[in-house]
Amino acid sequence: MMRALVLLVWLAAGPVLAQTLPALHDVTGVAANDVLNLRAEPNATAEIVGALAPDAQNIEIVAVDESAKWGLVGQGEGGGWAALRFLARQGGSESGQAGDDRLPLPLACGGTEPFWSLKVAANGAVTFRPVDGAILTAPLSWSDRPVGRSGFAYGLTAAGGAITGIVERRACSDGMSDRPFGLSLFLIVTTAGQPALYDGCCSLSH
Repeated sequence: MMRALVLLVWLAAGPVLAQTLPALHDVTGVAANDVLNLRAEPNATAEIVGALAPDAQNIEIVAVDESAKWGLVGQGEGGGWAALRFLARQGGSESGQAGDDRLPLPLACGGTEPFWSLKVAANGAVTFRPVDGAILTAPLSWSDRPVGRSGFAYGLTAAGGAITGIVERRACSDGMSDRPFGLSLFLIVTTAGQPALYDGCCSLSH
């Protein structure tokens, strides 16, 4: 049975700034024999908790500090603060700006209790994998339906079930690691006539 799936993307309220986050960045201006340090706090004297290669790409910045000089990087099982002067924002990785109402893609989401994942590929292909039960796959299509002041609806179709969800630009924790996330996701998944609730975090995936 074919049912409509709708993914509601709720962007931050109020004017959307050019620094909409999360967004992907590339390391720049770092010598080939050096690294870009990740620090526990947004200052140059804080403990070093990691490092980025001088040619590292697709670095996800999920937040900036009050000075706008440091960006919070989320990767692996943790994260740290990097100096933004050494990070160049990628063109096209942001969403929700004036004239750009697209869901940031590709997107990887997941949650615990129970474990599940939802991935949206760059071409819009969506795959939802529960810990058990049916795997739902669908193409993503723009439905041109605004939600609230600055949200947007995305229509999906798939066999065997239905999904309604909200993606929100806010800090999120997966409950297992120290990695910071900049997107949260809430889902209602209906299969065989039975609804189930899921909540988790999302990251920009490359």
